[in-house]
Amino acid sequence: MNLKVFVAGLQLKNPVMTASGTFGYGLEYAEFFDLSRLGGIVVKGLSVKPSQGNPPPRIWETSCGMLNSIGLQNIGIPAFVRDRLPLLRRYDTRIIVNFFGDTIADFAEGAAMLNDAVGVDALELNVSCPNKDASQVRPGAIKNWSAFGTNPVVLAEVVGQVRRATSLPLIVKLSPNVTDITEMARVAVDAGADALSLINTLTGMAIDIETRRPRLSNIVGGLSGPAIKPVALRMLWQVHRALPAVPLIGMGGVMTGADAIEFILAGATAVAIGTANFVNPQAALHVIDGIEQYMAGHDIANVNDLVGCVAC
Repeated sequence: MNLKVFVAGLQLKNPVMTASGTFGYGLEYAEFFDLSRLGGIVVKGLSVKPSQGNPPPRIWETSCGMLNSIGLQNIGIPAFVRDRLPLLRRYDTRIIVNFFGDTIADFAEGAAMLNDAVGVDALELNVSCPNKDASQVRPGAIKNWSAFGTNPVVLAEVVGQVRRATSLPLIVKLSPNVTDITEMARVAVDAGADALSLINTLTGMAIDIETRRPRLSNIVGGLSGPAIKPVALRMLWQVHRALPAVPLIGMGGVMTGADAIEFILAGATAVAIGTANFVNPQAALHVIDGIEQYMAGHDIANVNDLVGCVAC
């Protein structure tokens, strides 16, 4: 069976990747399995300078999912390139770096820094984190950080600036917290995106009825896990219908091989495993095995033959 797929011109040995923010910098999971089994590793979001993220509590388990308000804590691009990237290059898998900024200039600077880093195969532009604390955004930056992923004018500008700053394959991670996901997808592609990741987490909250206070210090957080899978599937299917030639990475509640097949049938070229990594550190391997079992059971020789083949 052929499991090889192409995303933004980048060949992956199989369509299973890890979702940014759920797999650390990749090395944290090396003790659980051989990272070379993966189609790609997407490291947690990086910024030009280190960030402490939001104060705790910042994770809360929900029915069929998880709320998180980590706030993009990270060691910064220079430290990642110096200390983590050389170790990641030991593994036979694609390394995709998720990154973000407080300003459009920050985004472009980060892209330029990563463009020159040996071993980075592609960039994933994070314009869709729903839980970045506005109080941490420095003076002169856009106060409503979510505007990067929800305002089409701002999205076009940031994608365009990043596109001019890097020659690496550029994946844009879309926010589901918009009125029309296809509009934002078109904007990102027209501005220079080679592929799209969807969806990031949905904005949500939880309340402690005894203290009558929010469960998260940031009040709201991003909802992920099986609870959001129907929404993620619908949005990915819509974008595939609108932009059938654009490679899509599906995510949002992928726990099993069957979940992955659903996303592929809806139009995903690849899938990313997120919350499942917290439930089972070897979840990505089970998803790969599940895809192979489905293909064998249905006499499918090439996984690409399943992309977008849902009967609607």
